[in-house]
Amino acid sequence: MTAPALHAESVGAGPPLVLLHGWGMHAGMWGPLLPALARRARVHAVDLPGHGHSGTVAPYTLDTLTHAVAARFHVESTPLTVVGWSLGGLVAMRWARFEPDRVRTLVLIATSPRFVAGDDWPHAMTATTLSRFGDELRVSYRHTMLRFLTLQMRGSTEGTTALAALRRHLFARGEPAPDVLADALAILMHTDLRADVAALSQRTLVIAGDRDTLAPVGAGEWLAHALPDARFARIGGAAHVPFLSHPREFDAAVEAFL
Repeated sequence: MTAPALHAESVGAGPPLVLLHGWGMHAGMWGPLLPALARRARVHAVDLPGHGHSGTVAPYTLDTLTHAVAARFHVESTPLTVVGWSLGGLVAMRWARFEPDRVRTLVLIATSPRFVAGDDWPHAMTATTLSRFGDELRVSYRHTMLRFLTLQMRGSTEGTTALAALRRHLFARGEPAPDVLADALAILMHTDLRADVAALSQRTLVIAGDRDTLAPVGAGEWLAHALPDARFARIGGAAHVPFLSHPREFDAAVEAFL
């Protein structure tokens, strides 16, 4: 696989910290967090392959995504802190497995080792629910994305303010191609990293919102228990985007950890 050109925006000074966004989004989602993070780290906000301004990969799998992101930072000599939200959390965990000497610390936000429920995994949505959301996103990307974010930040004054600012930038990088959305959805539908988690020796912070229906708080609790060196932060009242809906609680958890 030839590594695609990945777009990343870098700010701040200090040890390197990489931000990996979720499915169908782009690195601009992290905008409200950057000032606080940049005070203590050199922050690299990456557009995942096929999202935002980044080129795509073929085939489009969790491993090809992970290797593309890792290649973007192959010249970085200092160990990395990798922050992954949702789909970005899967990439972060896979990267930590591939390059344990390069990825020193993990922050996993609203993510799960498995996003689809099964007989032995109740901490997830049904495949039908996830597939329906994917269909809606492909039919009307802008409407579905705005509705999704509005629902995730409902009931939070800070979240409402963040959403108003985000609306101005959310579609500035265009829309992911339909095949990218479909292939990224397939990653969420079929990935199960539960067997890999015990091998991740990195110091890890797991952050979950207790109102999250996409990656329920039980998935975060399971991750924090199964990882060898993990701390768990539960954010009350938050759903799937806690870093935007509850920025003060989120920043406090990250600052205490880092």
